[in-house]
Amino acid sequence: MIVDIKNVNKDYIQEKMTVNVLKDINLSVDKGEYIAIMGPSGSGKTTLMNIIGCLDIQTSGEYLLEEQDVSKVNDDKMSEIRNEKIGFVFQQFHLLPKLNAMENVALPLLYRGYEKEERMKLASEALEKVGLGERKKFMPNQLSGGQCQRVAIARAIAGNPILLLADEPTGALDTKSGEQVMELFKKLNDEGATIIMITHEQEIAEHANKIYYIRDGMLRKEK
Repeated sequence: MIVDIKNVNKDYIQEKMTVNVLKDINLSVDKGEYIAIMGPSGSGKTTLMNIIGCLDIQTSGEYLLEEQDVSKVNDDKMSEIRNEKIGFVFQQFHLLPKLNAMENVALPLLYRGYEKEERMKLASEALEKVGLGERKKFMPNQLSGGQCQRVAIARAIAGNPILLLADEPTGALDTKSGEQVMELFKKLNDEGATIIMITHEQEIAEHANKIYYIRDGMLRKEK
């Protein structure tokens, strides 16, 4: 099992009041699964994504990533887990404007200690996989929105993470580009990638094999 969340709660303090953002969340994701988590603004889906992505820690309950309790590790180890085990794809592409496509994809591998030759090899292979083999040297401002998102996906998969975490990955794209990105996620899942996608769009969620819905901090399975 990749993700095992048991009775997770997340509280925040606002003006001396405790706000329970997540309420007894339970979620299990096996290797190779493709799930979508839907919910309106303020539902708790971003908070849940941050916990799954090791960007935040639950107030109570248990979160195991590959059977490791990530809430019990220090900040340095948490950063290492994020870098080595999770590939992130966000609504905004977060590409560095002064780096070309291949350099953007290779950058996280630098922090993992890969030598330059290996970084460039893995980045090149990832760009080929997302259909941008002929645009490796293009700068972000020379690429369309859909192509920039594919570069971001290549960056996410270059290090062979155990989990792809996508947050509204088509939110900044036109319909055609969005469809192409969703086809790419389907292809990656068919090849064995484990994917959790956060979205507020039913049409996007339908691409997943399982759909969960979060409202008022409570999670339920829809499909």
